[in-house]
Amino acid sequence: MKLNIYDIVIEPLITEKLSRAAEEASQYGFRVHPQANKKEVKAAVEKIFSVHVESVNTMNVSGKWRRVRHVPGQTVAWKKAIVTLKKGEKIDLTK
Repeated sequence: MKLNIYDIVIEPLITEKLSRAAEEASQYGFRVHPQANKKEVKAAVEKIFSVHVESVNTMNVSGKWRRVRHVPGQTVAWKKAIVTLKKGEKIDLTK
């Protein structure tokens, strides 16, 4: 299945830990399509944000058990990618 680059990167993740990583090590987190691989994520981030990516780490985040009105269920599982940029490059996520 061929994915469009705008389908691969769903949204940026903005947390305290990733904000610190962005300042110190030029690492940014993204929620990505579950079927996207590291090469596709790298190409999509480079094309969308016009930066050079050094490495990509991906992980599958499993859904958590929740209960709504005594009915148990799970939240949706998703995939996270941590992208490391070349030294000196930044992505402005406030746009």
